[in-house]
Amino acid sequence: MTEPSDVGFRIDPVLARSWLLVNGSQYERFAPAASSRADVVVLDIEDAVAPKDKVAARDNVVRWLADGNHDWVRVNGFGTPWWADDLQMLSGTAVGGVMLAMVESVDHVSETAKRLPNVPIVALVETARGLERITEIAAAKGTFRLAFGIGDFRRDTGFGDHPTTLAYARSRFTIAAKAAHLPSAIDGPTVGSSALVLSEATAVSAEFGMTGKICLTPEQCPTVNEGLSPSLDEIAWAKEFLDEFERDGGEIRNGSDLPRMARANKILDLARAYGIEVSEFDDVDDPAHIPAPSDTYHY
Repeated sequence: MTEPSDVGFRIDPVLARSWLLVNGSQYERFAPAASSRADVVVLDIEDAVAPKDKVAARDNVVRWLADGNHDWVRVNGFGTPWWADDLQMLSGTAVGGVMLAMVESVDHVSETAKRLPNVPIVALVETARGLERITEIAAAKGTFRLAFGIGDFRRDTGFGDHPTTLAYARSRFTIAAKAAHLPSAIDGPTVGSSALVLSEATAVSAEFGMTGKICLTPEQCPTVNEGLSPSLDEIAWAKEFLDEFERDGGEIRNGSDLPRMARANKILDLARAYGIEVSEFDDVDDPAHIPAPSDTYHY
């Protein structure tokens, strides 16, 4: 896999895999985050910042954005004492987008969108109440993507963290996003420094059709990016399928050809967008025996 010349947040947020939260009260962490492998950097002035430090964190964000940066900001939830001031602060900046915490209704998104017109909003759903309204939230004017706030959701519901326990919730996110014609949802973060645990958790996200994941440290971003990108086997399958289709005259052979063709093209388009060198797979040793990727892995 090659590294794109444009790093981090420069990847289109529609396709963004790693969404790196950075404590807004720690300005010294902004630049390292921006030069990391994060697809999107999100300056966090919500949960990461104590109430007494909110003003200082806002000042840090304004200073950073005024220097020509266009990162995202996670703002405090609608109805908190800080929501209106957060949006007022951002209204005069070139913020790339906002991640709105604790979204529980359409009004939370629509009222935010009124104050920040033309700014994309990731609706962070973190409670049972929000999950019950996720279809309406996804369809709200202003919602750009959905994100799953796992930690707060588990605290709210008492659920554990096993993938089976959260299967229903993750499925609701994916279905709501698809029904509203949004990019696929962003999964919640994985706590800890174990690369194996993070890799397994990212595979769970992919299995449920989620194409992004919140990261807590820059070191998590490469693992998430790899886990949410087309694999080398998938790229090889896509190229082999399209080559075989052309060799057969480019004629539809059965009802599975069109969806498989669309999937193959999507895999190759994503590989290019993520800087994966697809030309390496022009020649495969045994193209007749490349298995098709799992139907549960969606892009």
